[in-house]
Amino acid sequence: MKEKLVVFSGAGMSAESGINTFRDSNGLWEKYDIYEIATPEAWNKNPELVTDFYNQRRKNILNVKVNQAHLEIAKMENLFEVTVITQNIDNLHERAGSSNVVHLHGNITLAKSSGPNPEKKYYPIKSWRLTKNDLCEDGYRLRPHVVWFGETVPMLMEAQNIIEQADYFLVIGTSLQVYPAAGLVHHAIKAKKKLILDPKVSEMQVPNDFLKIEMTATSGIIEALDLMR
Repeated sequence: MKEKLVVFSGAGMSAESGINTFRDSNGLWEKYDIYEIATPEAWNKNPELVTDFYNQRRKNILNVKVNQAHLEIAKMENLFEVTVITQNIDNLHERAGSSNVVHLHGNITLAKSSGPNPEKKYYPIKSWRLTKNDLCEDGYRLRPHVVWFGETVPMLMEAQNIIEQADYFLVIGTSLQVYPAAGLVHHAIKAKKKLILDPKVSEMQVPNDFLKIEMTATSGIIEALDLMR
């Protein structure tokens, strides 16, 4: 039976494929007010603005390519039972070949109901564009399958349970500033090896039992994964 490798990825993974992050210099939060495009209240106030913002992000995501870090993580399925838990809303891990991906904050290639039961069913978006005429089965307008500020994280407990069973735990490309997701690093209670790969790791608050590699995802992925073998 293969041992379990859990990879916890964040925006730094996708940034190297050309997807804008939110928090870095020149990030999306500098260009947009989060309360205008990333909250339930924003949707209720101006669904057209919110829909257009995520349409443009989806268009960008569909046009970028996976990077070496995504590909190397997918290859690890030859050695381990790999689960990727990602804070990213893109589908780059899947496109690289990872077969077991948990999206904590949603998946922008999917839509869900804007009605009272949004988690009941997810709808694939056939192109990059979602419109006001796209409705779900209950008649409500479709909204992006994204967890907004002020909403619960439906996959949080599942992610916690997966991390608690990890034999090896790799954190890569995340600032560990977004809660409650950032708190998941404290649940790798069984892991033989814990490692964090990030170019700013020296500035981050990381548990003492983590090995730190201060490199980008693509430049440090081989070294990080070699330490997991």
